[in-house]
Order: sequence, then structure tokens, then C-alpha cells
Amino acid sequence: MGVYKEGKNWKVQVYYKDWQGNRKRKQKRGFRTKGEAKEWERDFLQQQTQSVEIEFGNFLELYYKDMEVRLRENTMYTKRYIIDLKIKPYFEHKVLSEITVADIRNWQNELLKQNYSETYLKTINCQLGAIFNYAVRYYNLKDNPCRKAGSIGKSKGEPKDFWMQDEFETFLETVDDKPEAKMAFQFLYWTGMRIGELLALTYNDINLEEKTVSVNKSYQRLKGKDVITRPKTPKSIRVITLPDFLVEEFQEYCSHLYGIMKHERLFRFTKSYMEHCMVNGIEKSGVKRIRLHDLR
Repeated sequence: MGVYKEGKNWKVQVYYKDWQGNRKRKQKRGFRTKGEAKEWERDFLQQQTQSVEIEFGNFLELYYKDMEVRLRENTMYTKRYIIDLKIKPYFEHKVLSEITVADIRNWQNELLKQNYSETYLKTINCQLGAIFNYAVRYYNLKDNPCRKAGSIGKSKGEPKDFWMQDEFETFLETVDDKPEAKMAFQFLYWTGMRIGELLALTYNDINLEEKTVSVNKSYQRLKGKDVITRPKTPKSIRVITLPDFLVEEFQEYCSHLYGIMKHERLFRFTKSYMEHCMVNGIEKSGVKRIRLHDLR
């Protein structure tokens, strides 16, 4: 077991026991220096232990490996994004069991210096708390220092703004030349769907006879790929009644579509495109500025 020279590079060979107690061998080649090889060996062996005497960054890999098979892909993507950007850089090389309440408070103070919303601060803080709760529950960490450090941020943000019908109709005129976006904005405004739910809709989800839309999935663009997942919560699966005028407009809209497949997405663009259309439309129309989410 150890680090060996192999041609111009270095390799690592280690023996370890898996979670069932079976003895395993692991090899890794291609390290340019002995130092890189030894660092990889140390990190790998740390990750095989059930001890909290492990660097925070290495523990994160164990946490991610467990969570990624239990969470929706978009949920896991968001979790990793927040942790890797806002938490990992600060704690990465600290030993997990040695992170103190003071360390947490100092990290929180750094976040408070940033111009983050109260809800975003709360979200970041909760992600760190979840990591320590996981360590307490499954790796016998004595306690969660986040609990003693206290929380930051708020669960609920400021009351969201909204458009009255006349404001929405004024805005809608700015996307007359974009029929697909115009139809999408009308669905958002009159049905209360989330943007991901809207972008996942197929023609099969619309029942023109019953005048309903079935919400049963969600869309996101992750790592350059289209990803369809189940809705945010079980209660999100629902059937929404459409107003008569929206059914008529949708029928008119579909009459101009050619070769539409019933299983394909109705609105084949992304949230970013909708946000871009909204920002431009607000500037052109002069209506008050709101977020895409506020159309719900």
C-alpha cells in the first residue's frame, strides 16, 4: 500500500474496507508529482472512514454521494451549487469535528457583509446545518455547532409584487411578435403555474374539451441538458381549470403550429429566455418591475 513511481508519473495503491467490511483494493494512476499522489491517497482513505476526524471537503464527497440518489436532480444541482460556492471555500480544509461555533459565526458574518436577500441567507445557512445534522446522525458527530451559532436570514421574504390585469395586458403587447412567449406568459398569469411546470407542458397535458391543464412534471435546463422531473411536492400534481378565453386563444395559437407532436414540450425555450423577454417588455411598456415568479 502506498505511492509508487511509474514511468514519469506516480500511482497510488491502497487497501480499505467497504461499508460491508469487505477488503478492497483501489489504484489511481497518472499523478504528475509524489505530493499530488499522497494528497489523493490521504483524501481517499479519509472518505472510507466512519470517523468525523476528516476534512470538511472530504466529508462533503460522502454527503453528496448519499444525497444524489435520494434527491431530485434539480434539487441536488441547487444544493451542490450553494454549498460549493458559499460554504465549501470557507470550511474545506478544516477538520469536521474541530469546526466550532465561533467558526460558524465568523462564516455567517462574512455572508452578512454581502448584499444577499434574507431568504437567500436563510437558505445558505440551512444547507450548512443540514450537513452537520447528517454528520451527527450517521457519523456520530457529538453535536451540530450551527444550532448554538443561531440562524441568519428569514424564511419568508418581502411580500411579492404583482400586476393588475391592465398592467399585464400592457406588458403583453410588447411580446405580440413572439406568439410562443405571449402564450406562455398568459398561462403563467392565469393559471398560477410555476415556470418549471409551464415549460414541461406537452399537448397531451391540455384537455380542450374539459378546459383543463394537467400539471404532473417540471422542466429545468441543467448542465446544458433538458431535464424533466416530478413536481416540487406531491401536492403540486394537480388539474387546473382554464378560463374560456384562454382556451380559445390556445386553440388559435395551435392552429398556426405545424407538425406538433403530442408528447413534445409546448414551449421549447428556457426560463432565461422568459426572463429576458420580461425585462425587455417591462422597459418597453413602462409597467412596474416584478419578477417572473411574481406572475403566479
